[in-house]
Amino acid sequence: MEQHCPSFRKELVNKLLYLHFKDDKCKVSPDALQLMVEMLKIFVQEAASRAIRQAQAEDQDKVDIEQFEKVLPQLCGSCC
Repeated sequence: MEQHCPSFRKELVNKLLYLHFKDDKCKVSPDALQLMVEMLKIFVQEAASRAIRQAQAEDQDKVDIEQFEKVLPQLCGSCC
């Protein structure tokens, strides 16, 4: 099975962060931006891994949105 690591452009992550800032004076340091890129990468990898395990537990041959919906609360439970 071919593995592909997700990659997120810093510009995209930066724009997403600024969309949620309430204060226009907020700034993101380059180190903080790099950390957010890495955290997003790890989050997506973990979500995919858990969805795969969920599909296997359900004897499914492929991962569908239903498996992601089932594991997402586990991932967001501590942060949302």
